[in-house]
Amino acid sequence: MATPVLISLSAFGAAEVRRHGQLWFTQLSLQAGADGVEVRSELLMDGERELADIARVAHAFGKNLVYSSADSLWAPDGTLDVPALELALVAAQTLLAPRIKMSIGGFGPGSHSTFITLQGRLQETKVELVIENDQTPMAGTLAVMQDFFSAACAHGLVLGMTFDMGNWHWSGECPLQAATVLAPQVRYVHCKGVQRHTQRWVAVPLAESSSPWRAILRALPTGVPWAIEYPLTGDDLVAVARQEIDHLRGIAASLAKPVLRSH
Repeated sequence: MATPVLISLSAFGAAEVRRHGQLWFTQLSLQAGADGVEVRSELLMDGERELADIARVAHAFGKNLVYSSADSLWAPDGTLDVPALELALVAAQTLLAPRIKMSIGGFGPGSHSTFITLQGRLQETKVELVIENDQTPMAGTLAVMQDFFSAACAHGLVLGMTFDMGNWHWSGECPLQAATVLAPQVRYVHCKGVQRHTQRWVAVPLAESSSPWRAILRALPTGVPWAIEYPLTGDDLVAVARQEIDHLRGIAASLAKPVLRSH
């Protein structure tokens, strides 16, 4: 199964995306050959109209759409943030996106009773929710992710995961260990290389990454969509995006080949 390659529109930089709009960058991404885009809530400038315009353009070409909500699902006190969930579901429906991405935020032991509400809304809207490991200790460590998926499963709620390759570094975790443990939950991958710059991590293309990105991708399921979520910059953005899309497709094809073992 070929791996769809999307572009998270934040890859073009927040200032530039706010300047031109996500519709403009959606068109650019599709021109570059992307299989779809991830629309970002924090970069929307014209709400419902912008989402509807993106939906029209993407679906005319049969492309994939993911809606990313910057809001967390659970508030710091552990209560389900119903308004945030509803905003994300409504936006996904306007976008005609079958999948939304959110982080768990303040989920904790006292949050388990809210799974019923969450499950009900997901069943009603038929939107798939994928949980992302963010860059915080409360919603981005391996132990937290394991506890969350275990609790959700125990309550009859089977959720997939957005595996962000780079975010583990911000929370001090080993991405390869996380990939090995969480692979069964992974439905979507944020491809992001990292480098350490003066007491902070920065996102970079995979080819420039100090992380064992090839081993991480090899540990994850094949065929699930990958999204570029590292900076795409340059004078010819279409050419830059096309080069990175082709690079990821080449990586996916190489990982899909069976490993030949000598006897």
